[in-house]
Amino acid sequence: MKKILFLLSCASSLLLASFEGKIVDEKTLQPVVSAFISDSKTTVKSDENGSFFIDSGEKTYHIKAYGYRPYTFTSDANTTTFKLEPIHVKALYLTFWGASNNSGTLKKILHLIDTTEANAVVVDVKNEYGSTQFWTGFKQANEYGAYKQRTNRDIEKFIKTMKERHIYTIARIVTFKDELQASHNIDYAIKKNTKIWRNHDNMAWVDPFDKRAHNYAISIAEEAAKVGYDEINFDYIRFPAKKGLQFCQQSTQPNRIKTIERFLQKAQKRLKKYGVFISVDTYGNICWAKDDNGIGQTVTSLAKHADYLCPMLYPSGFSSGSFYFKYPAKHPYEVVYRSIKKIQDRIPSNRVRPWLQYFRDYTASKKEYKREEVQAQIRAADDIGTNGWMLWSPSSKYHQAYLRR
Repeated sequence: MKKILFLLSCASSLLLASFEGKIVDEKTLQPVVSAFISDSKTTVKSDENGSFFIDSGEKTYHIKAYGYRPYTFTSDANTTTFKLEPIHVKALYLTFWGASNNSGTLKKILHLIDTTEANAVVVDVKNEYGSTQFWTGFKQANEYGAYKQRTNRDIEKFIKTMKERHIYTIARIVTFKDELQASHNIDYAIKKNTKIWRNHDNMAWVDPFDKRAHNYAISIAEEAAKVGYDEINFDYIRFPAKKGLQFCQQSTQPNRIKTIERFLQKAQKRLKKYGVFISVDTYGNICWAKDDNGIGQTVTSLAKHADYLCPMLYPSGFSSGSFYFKYPAKHPYEVVYRSIKKIQDRIPSNRVRPWLQYFRDYTASKKEYKREEVQAQIRAADDIGTNGWMLWSPSSKYHQAYLRR
């Protein structure tokens, strides 16, 4: 019996693997400190020399470090020194309808990336209605018909095109605003006066307190990670900014904040095995608010679990008098710079990547946003040391002259 137990113990130990190595910057060859090295269950950090050691029974590992592209290697790699490529993300939003392999919008976006400083795209993998960009392996969404309006019927080709052009890919997942999911699950749709509630654009929401809503969004995020997106961007990861709504729990500030944190914790756990970054979209005034704005988001709580924070710092989104300006939209540089400066005590700027305005001011000033205004926002993001920026054009129409090379 002792011999059998000894043999079993030896066999078990052989199944366990370990790996040690060093992580450096591809350009400077300097060590990358505090990089995350993970398999599906374990995460360790590189030390001040860029060195790491991980115990694992798995073959595939992922490396993530702020300001670098994600990196994947296997235990039979023929090197123990891994060179990470730095990236300053400069992303263009690509609409749900433009994300077809043959769309004219995509062709224009690819041309812009070839000829300007842009190097990334943000793609609607699940939009506000609940439709998915491609046919996913998520049975529940497919049963609701989420695939019926899909705009890409060959996602492998789409991702291959992006990889060949070295484009950083960000999958936007609209989280709790989801007409399809809510209308098929009235029991956990947000309600008002016992009836399903819809906001101004006639879209229903699912209850952020309900774990089924968490599982649904994360499952679609997993599908995006599986096909090869570099980053998962959760939008509408919040409670609606509307009073008088009915939830399955009492909507207090502690409850809301804790719920959004739990969602991100679960997302982190399930997405770890894919090596993708996680980013979170927020209102721009999260940088200035002292509370959760009634929606469950604070800089501190989100920074605990997301890799990048993406405040929508559209100057038009700030009310008259903000920053002591009658028309904040006329001062794009100041709006972006001051907002990010305000939160540096809670999250370093290299983990902030703001959404910037690429549309006409919709407030009283009606200011056109052209090259000067777009470049002012970009310059502010660069000057304050962000991870980059993402341009929001609702129609995905951009001008080559507005973007530098």
